[in-house]
Amino acid sequence: MITHKIVTSPIGVLTLVALDGVLTAVRLGRPQPPAGAGTPYGIAAEEGFEEVERQLTEYFEGTRCCFTVDTSPQGTEFQCRVWEEVAGIGYGRTASYKQLAVLLGDAAKARSVGAALAHNPLNLVVPTHRVVGSRGALTGYSGGVDAKRYLLELEQAPQTEHLRRNCLRADSVPA
Repeated sequence: MITHKIVTSPIGVLTLVALDGVLTAVRLGRPQPPAGAGTPYGIAAEEGFEEVERQLTEYFEGTRCCFTVDTSPQGTEFQCRVWEEVAGIGYGRTASYKQLAVLLGDAAKARSVGAALAHNPLNLVVPTHRVVGSRGALTGYSGGVDAKRYLLELEQAPQTEHLRRNCLRADSVPA
């Protein structure tokens, strides 16, 4: 069964979506009203999202660098490969679209990397906000450039220095 919960955060409203209790999406903003029967976000639920809510709160408080909730993102093979590479960008660090394309084997696919990031269903959990333009420009983010700036500034804040030192990969647990 698909369920969702709407929560607030420092970057605005987030819609958490789960399929049979496994997180499938963290969408920035409220769900759009359905055009037809039903909604792709399923039934509104107050329970079942406690762990991801706790981890999001810790992240925004600057005490968590990575997320450990079970996830099941849906995407093409290429999108999933891009999201896996992005998950390897450590807390407080950035990589360019071109750097990711090179890691994926073809520097010419930088735009394809950007398109894959635009379809990332797990915002924040898969930290696409850490991907920047070749010269460090804050380009393209589904939550907008202001949200991207906020998240990068949070990760660069003096009070999160210990997380930058101890969380070298997005999926690492701090020491």
